[in-house]
Amino acid sequence: MSDSNFKDLHQKQVKKRGEEASTVRKVVAIVLTTLLVVFIGAGIAGYLYIKSALEPVDPEAEETTTVEIPLGSSTSHIASILKENDLIKNEIIFRFYTKFKNESDFQAGEYQFAQSMSIDQLTESLKTGKVIREPLFRVTVPEGRQITQIAERFADSEHTDFTAEEFMDKADDPEYLEDLIEQYPELLTEDITNKDIRKPLEGYLFASTYDFYEENPSIEEIIENMLARTQENVLPYLPELEELGISTVHDAITMASLIENEAPTEEDRKKIAGVFYNRLDADMPLQTDPTVLYALGKHKDRVLNKDLEVDSPYNTYQVKGLPVGPISNFNKNSLEAALQPEESDYMYFVANSEGKVYYAETYDEHLELKKEHIDSQR
Repeated sequence: MSDSNFKDLHQKQVKKRGEEASTVRKVVAIVLTTLLVVFIGAGIAGYLYIKSALEPVDPEAEETTTVEIPLGSSTSHIASILKENDLIKNEIIFRFYTKFKNESDFQAGEYQFAQSMSIDQLTESLKTGKVIREPLFRVTVPEGRQITQIAERFADSEHTDFTAEEFMDKADDPEYLEDLIEQYPELLTEDITNKDIRKPLEGYLFASTYDFYEENPSIEEIIENMLARTQENVLPYLPELEELGISTVHDAITMASLIENEAPTEEDRKKIAGVFYNRLDADMPLQTDPTVLYALGKHKDRVLNKDLEVDSPYNTYQVKGLPVGPISNFNKNSLEAALQPEESDYMYFVANSEGKVYYAETYDEHLELKKEHIDSQR
């Protein structure tokens, strides 16, 4: 090949490589431009979507909607209530926006909201507790109360016209109970209809303060309001059941009721819960005195040895495992203790007359503590 031909061939190859490189650069530029346009478009679309979701549902709306925010409602529950009433466009955006702005401490109550309100306006109202009106009356149900005591508390109100007996008749009515099981399938099961259960809704009526905005609410309204409050507080803890020796909501509520009646402080509740689970794991009876008193159906300052012989599915000196059902309602930290017990090797505990609790790993140690702190005071 002559020098001139070789030079021409080389020039052609260089030109071809240049054209190929130019083509690659163009392709890369097109791809990058396309991706950039897509990302910018997605960003703009996302921005516009979020911006729209934060704006009022209907800026021209004049009518208002009455919305009740129950006590103890989470941000997720509030978002759900607002969405159900068509007051916000998107629940997820509401939750993330309020979390981003660190908005919290929303107040329970009955509000009057309009579709013309923005999320900022809604959250401001919820924070300040600007409610449509004050409740006509409120009833506080303390923790550790049995359902018969709850019935009396509502019946004693001057704003109700039913008796405690009528309240209990409705709470024990089999047809009504089946309706409730259908309404609250995650909370209530056929466990409450066990023939050995003394009061089906025992333990399920949450300890809290309840506001009422109308005179003479029905028994059904009261019971269902209380069950809804229980459900709001119990269901978030369901994942904890998988890691414990109990597997149902009924068992969790039963355990919470035992802890409520045994432990005077939040710290002791977690420790006593740990003792109970240790006993369950060891196939030992729980042997907790409050279940004996419930089985007896009366209050006593001291549980005697003869009382421990009472034949009842509630008596944890006679039956292994949990009693057939709860023995009262409970405080939220009793529920937390029931589902998040403190781990230890303790198998026994005893409390003195002042409520101080002493823990032991062995029975001999338990007897020594009992002799020192209980028997010596008698």
